[in-house]
Order: sequence, then structure tokens, then C-alpha cells
Amino acid sequence: MGSTVESAPPTGLKHDILLVVVPFPADEKWMAKLREQHPGLEVRWVQQPPALEIDPPLPKETYDGVTLLCTLASHPYEMLQKVRFVQLLSAGADRWVGSELYKKPDVTFCTTNGAHAPQIAEWVIGTWLMMNHHFIDYAEEQKKAKATRLMHLNVYDSPGLRMGVLGYGSIGRQCARLAQALGMEVYAYTRTEKATPESRKDDSYCVPGTGDPDGLIPAKWFHGASREAVNEFLAQDLDIVVLSLPLTESTKKILGREQFDILSKKKTFVSNIARGEHIDTDALLDALREGKIRGAALDVTDPEPLPDNHPLFTAPNIFITFHMAWQSPQLFPRVQDIAEKNLMSLSKGEPLMNAVNREHHY
Repeated sequence: MGSTVESAPPTGLKHDILLVVVPFPADEKWMAKLREQHPGLEVRWVQQPPALEIDPPLPKETYDGVTLLCTLASHPYEMLQKVRFVQLLSAGADRWVGSELYKKPDVTFCTTNGAHAPQIAEWVIGTWLMMNHHFIDYAEEQKKAKATRLMHLNVYDSPGLRMGVLGYGSIGRQCARLAQALGMEVYAYTRTEKATPESRKDDSYCVPGTGDPDGLIPAKWFHGASREAVNEFLAQDLDIVVLSLPLTESTKKILGREQFDILSKKKTFVSNIARGEHIDTDALLDALREGKIRGAALDVTDPEPLPDNHPLFTAPNIFITFHMAWQSPQLFPRVQDIAEKNLMSLSKGEPLMNAVNREHHY
């Protein structure tokens, strides 16, 4: 979940230069709006294909004097000596942890946590329904141009089933909202305890009409940073477990052989839209081949990108996309909304939205 931090004393943005590096064409209307809101602010826009790192760097003159940065990819530290604020396009900050700029305590990083929640949650529920109703099997039969009823396939509907959400941030909350609409019970897992109604509220960006802003959906809450605590959560007869937690040293390979053995009791379906490194790939392959789990839907893999002819491609009961669940024409307008709000708060010295906690990296 996002957090807020106190910004520097208000000075306005009249001496600032904002560099926007995104995979979208320049939005002249939005840039004009920012200049109107912040007289004296200079805005530069560079359209770049999606990448985790800008290599080679942009021309030196593009970086000259830049103090504010809106980007997905990391940039060479030596080009960013004057930067004091970074608005990330991503929901997490794990790709930046090793950056020298990230290590500077006087540079504020904010994510766009919440902007990706609707489309990614729909991917989770869409793949869940696709697997349970065997849509891929019927699509293959349709190609044969023959009316075939696949009566041998077991179809599952959702009422009365249980979803476990491992990481109850904005994406997890929207998954819970959709699961509840399907008649499912939801269990939530967070790193820290959420014992009070106030602690269960979401303080990150939220698209109106989505998510679980007050934390009212879960029937049960679990918490902890140890594998024992995770194992207790996974042992709750979950029909589907959704991985929507940040990647940290403590969450790498949070699903391994021991955890798949626990999930085998219910043959839980596994959905990962967080990071590929959350799952031990070899353990997942064995779990699928041995029928320990019902199946898996992955938008992220380890390694990523998945090499040609990797065994995951042909593993049974698996569906893979390649870090594309975030796609939506509504994404960048939401990103702009978050950036606009944060720039206004920055100019006034007010708390920022989705500020990254440097201890936990989200």
C-alpha cells in the first residue's frame, strides 16, 4: 500500500524542470495545464519504449537542470544530480533499489500504486474464469469448425469458494472486490498486523468505484514476515491464491516446494501478477506436473523474459502472459492524475501520495 511523507517547505515549482520519460506521445494539453498550475515550471517530454533501464542514456542536454522526474526506467545517476522528486510509472519500486539516486534520503520517490489495479484485477479474474470454464479448450474445438460439447471437463463456478490475497494493496483489494461479486470469500495477508478498522483502510490512489478502501471485504486477516506466518495463511483451504505483494528480500521465492505441498491439500489455483521472483520456478513446474495445484496463471516469470522453449511454456494447466496485465488505455490518464496531485502537493509542501517507504521499498 502507498504511504505519505512530509515534503520540503513550500517553495513552488517556478525553478524546477520536470522530465517526463514515458512510452506515450507528448500530451501538449497536459503539459500546458502543468505550466498554468505552476508558473515558471519547465516540462520536457521524451517518448521511449517501455524499459527497465535507459541505456544508452538520453542526450546530456535533455537532463540539464532536471529536478523532477516522471519515469518507469532508471537513468544514469550522474545525469540526475539535481533531482529531488521521482514519480514512478510502476506500482512498486523494487527495480530502483540498487540505484544511487534511490539511496539519497533527500530524494522522494512516489509510485503510481492504484493506477494499475482495475485492469490487473480483471486479468486475475479473467484467467480464473477462463481456466475454470475451459475457454481455451473450447477455442481449440471451435477452430475445427465442429460443434463439440466437452462433457468430460469439470467446470467450477465461484460462489462459496475462497480467495487468498497475499499482499492486500490496491491490486489485491480490487481482486477481492471482484471475487466478492462472484460470491467468493476473501482472506487477506499483509506484512504488518491490521487489527483496527483505521489500519485496514487504503491510503494509496484509488480509482473511484473500485477496490476496498475501508478494508471491509476480507472475512479474515493474517499477517507476518516469517515463512511460518505465510504457511499458516496458505493452509486456510484456499481455492485461489493471488500474489500481489511487493518484491523484497523477504518475499523472494515466497512460494517454494514447502508452500506448494501446503497448497496441494486443496489443489489451489495460483495467480501471480506481482514479480516472477516470488515463485520458485522449479518448484512450480513440479507442482504442475505432479498435479499438486489445479493450475497457474502468470503475468510474470522467473526468468523474465522467459527464454524460448522454457519448460513453463509446455507445463500442464498454465496460462502465461508476459508482464502485460497492466495494459489499459486508462492507465496513463491515471498516472497523470497521480503525478499532477503530487506536483501540487510538492509545490505546497504537503504530504505526497504513494510515497515509497525506503525500509520496505513500497
